[in-house]
Amino acid sequence: MRVLLLIIASIGIFGWVLIPVRTDGISMEPTYESGRINLVNRLAYLSSSPARGDVVAIRLAGLHVLYIKRIIALPGERISFSSGQVRIDGVPLTEPYVHFRRGWELPEVRLGPAEYFVVGDNRGMYAADHTFGRVDAVRIVGRVVF
Repeated sequence: MRVLLLIIASIGIFGWVLIPVRTDGISMEPTYESGRINLVNRLAYLSSSPARGDVVAIRLAGLHVLYIKRIIALPGERISFSSGQVRIDGVPLTEPYVHFRRGWELPEVRLGPAEYFVVGDNRGMYAADHTFGRVDAVRIVGRVVF
């Protein structure tokens, strides 16, 4: 009986609450290496909103396609890239997780009331090779915990 309860609890936790996601590609290096399995907590934002610096899984296309990205700007903020430096409302953002930067350029944009700006930690990549930008809050599946 205990084994059955353990199996049911494990299926519930690892099938719905904590879902495994494989990092595919180098956009989050060195924080997350390609090929590694990470767990996403789908309940992380039930009682709070996503915060700047959170690493989240987002659904951009299809049911089974999740991207792992870092939130760098919050709803209502203005964001820009100038010579690779992120600016939030005109103030440079400190990003200790970014080790190398290319000269990314992005004119200032204001996020909507339910939009976040997400990007990978590997800014040594060319911006054209990177998936990043605005994402609606409903596309955030949860926070990466492991």
